[in-house]
Amino acid sequence: MVEVTDFRNAMSLLTGAVNVITTTGASGRYGFTASSVCSVTDTPPTLLVCMNTASSSHAHFIENKILTVNVLGAHHQHISKAFSSKMTPEQRFACGTWTALETGAPVLEDALVSFDCQIEQIQAVGTHAIFICRIVAIQQSQHDQGLVYFNRAYHHVGQTKIA
Repeated sequence: MVEVTDFRNAMSLLTGAVNVITTTGASGRYGFTASSVCSVTDTPPTLLVCMNTASSSHAHFIENKILTVNVLGAHHQHISKAFSSKMTPEQRFACGTWTALETGAPVLEDALVSFDCQIEQIQAVGTHAIFICRIVAIQQSQHDQGLVYFNRAYHHVGQTKIA
């Protein structure tokens, strides 16, 4: 049997893109920082997002049935920290400029890319829910450096333009 600590230490060495996952509905806007986002298929365009069911915003994502995956750029470390903190939703969303696409879920205006999604399936696994999401709209920016999390720290990846 693999110990929880051994698993967490091993997973810290799996580099992951840093994303802010957002939703909106009658009860307001909610969001959280996640690195567990993955492509499922391109036909139809689908991705998955994992969320801890103990999160205070979990019920809102279930109720709203929509979300946007905002892939953060190197300049968004402060937004990642805000969305993983104990701040209120209002304080979190004050950290960026937000718009909307087809579903109405909050889209970070200058994210590397934002995937606007309908949640089509939810699977419970241990402490987490896996959202299977059909992508209904995509918005890309011109930024070319991403924010990743590796070995419990933020790092920048991508090309640096030399003038």
